[in-house]
Amino acid sequence: MLVQRLSRMSDLAEIERLAASSPVGVSSLPTDPARLAAIVEMSEASLAEGVSFSGEERYFFVTEDSHTGRLLGCSSIVASAGFREPFYTFRNEMFVHASRELGLHNRIHVLSLCHDLTGHSLLSGFHMQPGWQDPTAMHLNARGRLLFMAAHPSRFAESTAVEIVGVSDEQGNAPFWDAVGRHFFAVSYSEAEQIGSSRGRSYLAELMPGYPIYVPMLSDSAQEVIGQVHPDVDPVYDILLAEGFESDNYVDIFDGGPVMHARTADLHSLRTSQIASVQIGEPAVSGQRWLVANQKVRDFRACTLALDWLVGQPLILTQQMADLLGVASGDQVRLVGEV
Repeated sequence: MLVQRLSRMSDLAEIERLAASSPVGVSSLPTDPARLAAIVEMSEASLAEGVSFSGEERYFFVTEDSHTGRLLGCSSIVASAGFREPFYTFRNEMFVHASRELGLHNRIHVLSLCHDLTGHSLLSGFHMQPGWQDPTAMHLNARGRLLFMAAHPSRFAESTAVEIVGVSDEQGNAPFWDAVGRHFFAVSYSEAEQIGSSRGRSYLAELMPGYPIYVPMLSDSAQEVIGQVHPDVDPVYDILLAEGFESDNYVDIFDGGPVMHARTADLHSLRTSQIASVQIGEPAVSGQRWLVANQKVRDFRACTLALDWLVGQPLILTQQMADLLGVASGDQVRLVGEV
């Protein structure tokens, strides 16, 4: 059975294996072992008790096969994007050019560099091992962390953003980067992502044009990929849309992929999740799948269970299920159904 939990330093070798198979563009999952170790260390340090507001904390989750101990996926939450430096995106907007004398009125699509989403919590680093594209596993890896946010709202911002990997080819070329970023920083898209991973994205963003980019002046290939999603991440993009994220207002400064955002409390998994008390016994099996998580911080666990449960009733779990979630009879868990 699969379980999502927070990472430990002992996971580092498995996390390095996952990172090696991640596509270009998942800049929050670098392949450099030192950077990965720093991310896991930061996650462990973020689990201190008493955190009462969103700051520089980062929570790194792994999805594990409980039978083999092998990691099949990972994802993370940055409590406050741009805590130490601005979190840059391009704002999608329309400029109006009008001449009353000539009777002309034109609406022009432009991209304006901004840091509107600085201070939002940020979902990042989603990756599943190739071959593990099972919908149940992907929902757990993408949405289990949202139940952590629901259980500990003071640790996160009122709004949440998520960068979605845009279009690039197997050689590491991205039409949007070639049309925009490459003119201001003479490296390839894959090299830019590596620099962003090691030094931070603001290092490159500060070299981007501070004035609006008129989209009709870009190449056709660049215009076509603005706001488009890399085929490999279509499934998780659909999951996030179903959660309530909006995708039309901002795009990534590197590959032009959508940067989604929403009010944290309005996300489906936070808004509709329910609390239940645990009872140990023999549960009735159902076709209804529930995403279930404990209410802990350092020992957070989430998994997907097919159970017959009604809102307001205790949740009956086998001892094996309870052990997997790290709960005992009388403990509380949080549940949410499929989206």
